[in-house]
Amino acid sequence: MTPTMNIEQKLDKEISLLFKHASGETRNDASHKKLTYSGFISDKMLIIDAIRIGIPYSLFDLIQEYTPFSESDWANFLDISTKSLQRYKQSSKQFKPNQSEKIIEMAEVTNVGLDVFGDMHKFKLWLDTPNFALANLKPMDLIKDSYGKELVISELTRINYGILA
Repeated sequence: MTPTMNIEQKLDKEISLLFKHASGETRNDASHKKLTYSGFISDKMLIIDAIRIGIPYSLFDLIQEYTPFSESDWANFLDISTKSLQRYKQSSKQFKPNQSEKIIEMAEVTNVGLDVFGDMHKFKLWLDTPNFALANLKPMDLIKDSYGKELVISELTRINYGILA
């Protein structure tokens, strides 16, 4: 079993647990029983439910491990200090809705990036390279904001379909 498969299985389990424990707080949907991480990332209604519930640290930790972003990147995305991020870890508490939304947005960017490049290292290299189609900015510099994230995902989609600037 590859390390990637292992993390994906852990993500599947954690997503299922999130909705199992929050069944009273979300749409009562039978699809939660066999929910996978990839199914979750592609279902906007489930994403809305997860944002409202709040992403638990245990799920964030797995998403953080799955993405190419460092702890300081995550602190920047979530607009908190790395020390505050460590406190979340120690207390195992859930993130607030605005932070949960940002966690899911970064998971979406990673999902699209891996789909396009097929390799985390190549995706990370692309994120850190100035891009002509993005006004010569690094995609990494744009993804903190939702509008920037949408520009980055649009550019990844164009690359995927062979449409270059």
